[in-house]
Amino acid sequence: MPSLIILLFVGIMAISTASILIKLCDAPALIIATYRMAISSLILLPWASYRKIWKGWERRDIAWLTLSGLLLGLHFTLWIASLKYTSVASSVVLVTTNPIFVGIGGWFFLKERIGLNLILGIVFSLLGSGLIGYGDVALSREALMGDGLALSGALAASGYFLVGRKMRRNQDLLSYIFPVYATAGLVLIFLSLLFQKPFFGYSSSTYLLFFLLAIVPQLIGHTTLNWALKYLPASMVAITILGEPVGSTILAYFILGEGLTFWKIIGGILIFTGILIALKREV
Repeated sequence: MPSLIILLFVGIMAISTASILIKLCDAPALIIATYRMAISSLILLPWASYRKIWKGWERRDIAWLTLSGLLLGLHFTLWIASLKYTSVASSVVLVTTNPIFVGIGGWFFLKERIGLNLILGIVFSLLGSGLIGYGDVALSREALMGDGLALSGALAASGYFLVGRKMRRNQDLLSYIFPVYATAGLVLIFLSLLFQKPFFGYSSSTYLLFFLLAIVPQLIGHTTLNWALKYLPASMVAITILGEPVGSTILAYFILGEGLTFWKIIGGILIFTGILIALKREV
């Protein structure tokens, strides 16, 4: 479907801007994530209220939507925090390993068969992650910690995609994304209050970046992926996110002046190879 491919391309391009915008923000990771989700939810609120999307919800639906929102909030908290410690290239490459975890989750929770391709893919991806981590050890311990946060963010994103695939089969787009984005926003507000992160006092450019994060990578990028989950398996949607490291790394090179080390290039190639092998249909 040409229209599906075009929309996915637009979505990935939108998501690729997130790491750059976050790097430019002069605010704690939790606050960046909070504003991103809170603004997104507020923009959707009038439309959701007009449609009265909550009609017909059952307890089971509410539980799954809440879980998806919790996982999304956790994903952003971990991943955005990683960008404070490691480079855009390392963070984005590692956080987009989620197709591997989606494959494992599909086998464990949905009883889908795990094949040789997935096993080989996991091995390649772990080797690639290890090389990136090895290269960052030489830079600093903080860079290695950032890598770990990015991988943890990939795990949370995997759960988010698996739940999304389950819920989008029977729910329209707005009925899914509004409660999920709103739940993530509320969780992040609570965490920001718990850890006493200031909501105000930032520069006007940082507030503009908060708004851009909500509009471009969230409402355009993530919403496009959630739309695609109705028509494609979660693993197929997850693999399209492989385009994000390419876009983010190019933007980081031109906007932030971040270079590429030998270990990042080799590690990234191994991770991409592993994911492509894992998601390739076995003959």
